[in-house]
Amino acid sequence: MTEPRISLSVIIANYNYAEFVGIAIESALAIDWPDVEVVVVDDGSTDNSRAVIEKFGDRVIAIFQENAGQIAARNLGFARSRGEAIILLDSDDALHPSIMREVVEVWHPGVSKVQFRMRGIDAEGRPNGSVFPQYRESTTPAEVRRWATATGSYPAPPCSGNLFSRACLEAIFPLDDCCGKAPDTCCVAAAPFLGEVVTIAKPLADYRVHGRNDGAMSTLDRSRFGWQTVSAIQRFEYSQRIARRVGLDVSDRGKHLAFAQLRTRIASFRLAREGHPILGDNTLRILLDLVRAGLTPQGASLKETVTTVAWGALVLLMPRGIAETLVHWRFSPGARPPVLRSALSAMGIVR
Repeated sequence: MTEPRISLSVIIANYNYAEFVGIAIESALAIDWPDVEVVVVDDGSTDNSRAVIEKFGDRVIAIFQENAGQIAARNLGFARSRGEAIILLDSDDALHPSIMREVVEVWHPGVSKVQFRMRGIDAEGRPNGSVFPQYRESTTPAEVRRWATATGSYPAPPCSGNLFSRACLEAIFPLDDCCGKAPDTCCVAAAPFLGEVVTIAKPLADYRVHGRNDGAMSTLDRSRFGWQTVSAIQRFEYSQRIARRVGLDVSDRGKHLAFAQLRTRIASFRLAREGHPILGDNTLRILLDLVRAGLTPQGASLKETVTTVAWGALVLLMPRGIAETLVHWRFSPGARPPVLRSALSAMGIVR
């Protein structure tokens, strides 16, 4: 069989990541595929980003705008692109050359998104030993939709770990601030309701952890847990709206049951209660939601479910010092003791 002739656009939104954006661009240009365009939107960077981008000349479509935020940069890049397949690559991440060769093996009409694992790397590009998410090899589009319908969430990587169909993104662009500080979350949340989400259980991109990421921590930052919890709630409500558009229902019962939201909610409640965004929250209420979440299929393995429920209960009930250490280990993989990393890997919970 001949491979599909799919055109690919890699859209990179950049702000003050001069030390990384060149690597991201090089990775996009190195993709082993005959039809790739690279669109780079610099959002008014004040560092050396413009000079780095301009070095690529006409190999990329470079757009320089005054600082207007990531949403505006994403919207402008998408409007300028032409590809049938779209990767919204963060400017501190990188793609693997084989990505399109892997994607075309599973691509078919009706696909809204192909998602894959990401390899964790540090600021210098060295692998940190993590590979995520922990997809099951047999994950199907029907399962993904069922999980998304139950909790508004499903196992999915950050935005750089997804390749979207143009039809999927055209249904939701231009983006707005309905998902808070992480507008790319809208794309991930909408995909199961706008087509089939196909999963490739191997790493095809690198996720850089360097301390300035919104979604990753190299050190414990309590201030993030509150807004990340709000963003998770906004994602759930956005999922509801998209699902209703196509005649599906995401019930309010699942609003606080997604593990991703529970993790940040627990950390926020325990370590940053003065800014905790859920009014009236209390330990018993969160524990009950944690148990309900453990009984709600959402794509986690039994081992991951048990580990998450146990971790959440310990953080809520143990003395603050122990709770802080557990939160640190959960959100800063590099801080985990080697014995813990080995144990989690041996159990297949993380890799």
